[in-house]
Amino acid sequence: MKKKTPLFIFLLCLSLFFTSLSFKAQNGTSKDLKRLKTDSIKRDNIVAETIDIDTTVAYKGKFKPFKKKVHASYYADKFNGRKTASGKKYDSSKLTAAHKKFPFGTILKVTNESNGKSVIVEVIDRGPFVRGREIDLSKKAFMNIVNNKRSGSVIVTIEVLQK
Repeated sequence: MKKKTPLFIFLLCLSLFFTSLSFKAQNGTSKDLKRLKTDSIKRDNIVAETIDIDTTVAYKGKFKPFKKKVHASYYADKFNGRKTASGKKYDSSKLTAAHKKFPFGTILKVTNESNGKSVIVEVIDRGPFVRGREIDLSKKAFMNIVNNKRSGSVIVTIEVLQK
């Protein structure tokens, strides 16, 4: 049997490398899977929200309208990791919100009025302390409902989960 030349081995490795790249592009990597957006599912008064691939949170009850045409914004990154008024640490990658009046732990459905996208958040902080704004969303919650990722505020409808 003939000895394999270094050029042949190099070409074989190169083809395996490009094959693995195309396989990852078709099937997605674990980083791509983590970027999946959240989805809401409604069935018989049970609202479920998929947060990650393997985690589902289910809430029993109905969302009752609270207020329309509300001015919403999102927390600045400088607050990430700081304690909130409820004692929990703020995490910009979680679906949370700040409201002046709702009790901590209240579940809200926030819907962007311009595109119909919605997100379910938990109130963990007080604020916003800017005149004219009703609710502050975490960065992840805000980015899930807006089309223009460069905007800092949006007009939304707030609904409260009634158990």
